[in-house]
Amino acid sequence: MSKPHALTVRPSRLFVALTLALSATTFAGVALAAAGSTADAHIPPPQDTPYPGTIHLNVDASDTTQGIFRVHETIPVQAGELTLFYPQWIPGDHEPSGPIDKLAGLTITANGKPLAWTRYKYDVYAFKLDVPEGVSSIDVQFQYLSAGSRGQGPIEMTPDMLDLSWNEDSLYPAGYYTRDIKVVPSVTLPAGWKFGTALEVASQSGNTATFKPTTYNTLVDSPMYAGANFKRLDLNPGNKAGGAPVHMDVVADAASDLAVTPEQLKGLQSVITQAHLLFQSHHYDHYDFLFSISDQLSGKGLEHHQSSEDGARANYFTHYKENWPTAGNLLAHEYTHSWNGKFRRPADLWTPNLNVPMGDSLLWVYEGQTQYWGYVLAARAGLWTPDQFRQAMAMVAANYDRNRPGFAWRSIEDTTNDPTIAERASLPYRNWQMSEEYYSAGQMTWLAVDAKIRALTHGKASLDTFAKDFFGVDDGSFVTKTYSFDDVVATLNKVTPYDWASFLKGYIDALNPPLQSGLQASGWKLVYNDKPNDYAKLISARFHADIGAALGIGLMIGKDGQVSDVRWNSPAFKAGIGTGTTVVAVDGHEYSADALKDAVVAAKGGNAPIELLLKQQGSYRTVPVDYHGGLQYPHLERIQGTPDYLDQIIAARK
Repeated sequence: MSKPHALTVRPSRLFVALTLALSATTFAGVALAAAGSTADAHIPPPQDTPYPGTIHLNVDASDTTQGIFRVHETIPVQAGELTLFYPQWIPGDHEPSGPIDKLAGLTITANGKPLAWTRYKYDVYAFKLDVPEGVSSIDVQFQYLSAGSRGQGPIEMTPDMLDLSWNEDSLYPAGYYTRDIKVVPSVTLPAGWKFGTALEVASQSGNTATFKPTTYNTLVDSPMYAGANFKRLDLNPGNKAGGAPVHMDVVADAASDLAVTPEQLKGLQSVITQAHLLFQSHHYDHYDFLFSISDQLSGKGLEHHQSSEDGARANYFTHYKENWPTAGNLLAHEYTHSWNGKFRRPADLWTPNLNVPMGDSLLWVYEGQTQYWGYVLAARAGLWTPDQFRQAMAMVAANYDRNRPGFAWRSIEDTTNDPTIAERASLPYRNWQMSEEYYSAGQMTWLAVDAKIRALTHGKASLDTFAKDFFGVDDGSFVTKTYSFDDVVATLNKVTPYDWASFLKGYIDALNPPLQSGLQASGWKLVYNDKPNDYAKLISARFHADIGAALGIGLMIGKDGQVSDVRWNSPAFKAGIGTGTTVVAVDGHEYSADALKDAVVAAKGGNAPIELLLKQQGSYRTVPVDYHGGLQYPHLERIQGTPDYLDQIIAARK
C-alpha cells in the first residue's frame, strides 16, 4: 500500500450498499414505539426507502485554535414539511449521548433566502421547517463548538490534532433508514495535516479532501483522526491474517512520541493474527485503528465496523513498560468489536436511524465477552506475558470480591441500563450504585463459560469454538446479523449440550453472582497479601492511590486527597466518611498515598484506629477508622491438583 500523503488516503473499496443492512422485520415492534411522543407525533417514522438525492456535507475543521467545526450541508428536498434530526443515540455509546448542547448558529436557507425553523417541543434533537414550492435543495449551516476544557466535555480538538465524529457535525432528514440516505462528505484541515478514516478519498484540492459517496450510517461509523504529527503502521503485512489490510493511523502531541520499536510493532501485528485465528473470518475489506497518543486530546475507546477510535497517553510507545496495564487490552477489545457488536449485534441495539432508542439488554455479551477476548488476545499476542495477564485478572477478581457490594441489590443484567440511567457521569457511591458492570462482571461470566465448556468436553472445545461458530459466520459479509439470548444459548448448546440458559441466568440475573467461580474452575484462586505485583504498583501510581490500602480500608482517594468512593459498609464507611470529602492528614501527617499506606501498615494487628483529618464543605473533623487488616494486594494462586485452563486459554494459537 502507498504511504499516506498530506491528506492521508485510506486504502479501501467503497462500502455502501451492504453496510449494516438488516431486514425490516427486525425493526418490527420498535418503530411505532420509538417514532416520537404523542406530542411530537408529526415526526415521520423511519421507512426503508431511498432518500431522493444526495446530501453534500463539508466540515471545515481548520480552526484548531478556537476549537470550532464549521458545518455546511446541501440537502435535496421536496416542498412541504421537513424534519431534520441531530443524531441522539450513538452506536457504541449505548446511550442518548449526541452532544446537541455543542450545536450553535443553526441557519437554513433556500435559494439564498432564510427559512424559519422550530425545535420540536418534546424532542430537542428534532428541527421542523416548511420547504416552499419550487425549492429543490436547502443549505444548512451551523457550528459544532468542541470543548475547550475537560469540564465542558471530551477534548476533541487541539492545536496538534483532532477527532472528527460525523454524527456531531451533521443533520439528517427524518423518515428514512440511515442506510438509505446517500452523502458525499468532505473535510478541510489545517495545512500539512494527515489523517486516517474508513472513508475513501475521491479527490483532493488544497487542504480539502472529498470522499466517495457513502450512506449516512456508514459515514457516522467512519470517524477521522487527523494531526500535524502522524504515522501509519502496517499491522497485517502481506495480508496474512484475513486477507484484508489492517493499519494503525497514529496522531501524537509531538513527533518524538511516534517512535515505535520493532518489538512493539510485532505485538500489535500479533493481535491481528490471533484475532483471525480465533474468529477465522473478517467482516470488512479494510480496518484502521485510529490511535491518539496524547495528554491533550481526550482518550477514547469506541468501536466501528472498519475502524476504531483509541486513545492512550503521549508516552504510550516511549514508556511502554509503564503503560502495559492499559496498552494491551484496549486495542484488542476494540478490534474484537468488529465481530462482536458491529457485524453481530444484539437485536435491540440495531435501530433504523440514530434517533430511535436503543435497547441494551445483551451488553453482557456485546461488551462482556469483548472484554474477555480483549484480555485473552492481549496475552495470546504477547502484549502481556502470562504473569501480567494473571496480575490483571487478579485485579478484576478483587474488584468483584471486595469492591462491588451493590450486587446485593442489583444484577449484571440491570446494569445494562446504566448508559441511559447515568450517561457515564460520576457517581457518589459507585461501588454501591454500580455502573456498567456488564463489562468486567460479564468478562468473569464468560471465563466461567469457557471453563465449563472445557470441563464438559474434556478440553476438546472451548469458548474459542463458540466464537468461531457465533461470530465467524458469513465470512466477508458486511450485513449486520443480529442475535438474541436464545441465539447465544443455541450456539452454546451446539458447542456442547448443557442447560446454558440456567447457567447464564445464574450469573446475569442473580444477586451476588458467583463471579469467582470461573477462576476456580480454571484452576486458580484469588488471594491477598501485603506484597504488590507490578500491575498493582502501576495502577496505584496511575490513580494516585495505593490499591492495597484502598481494598483494605475501603477508600478510593485521588491525587489531591479527595475521596472519590467509599466502599459500602467498609471500615471507612462505618467511620462516617462520605465521598467528596478531602483527606487532609493521616495520623497527624500531611496526606499522601504513601502516608495512608504507612498508616494501614502501622495499624495492622493493633488496637489504635487510623486517624484521618477530613475537610468537608469548609468544615474540619478528625475521624478514627477502626481497620487493622493491613495491606490487601490481590494475586492469583494455583489450586493444586486441578486442570490449568487459564494457561490454556491464553496460549497463542498457531
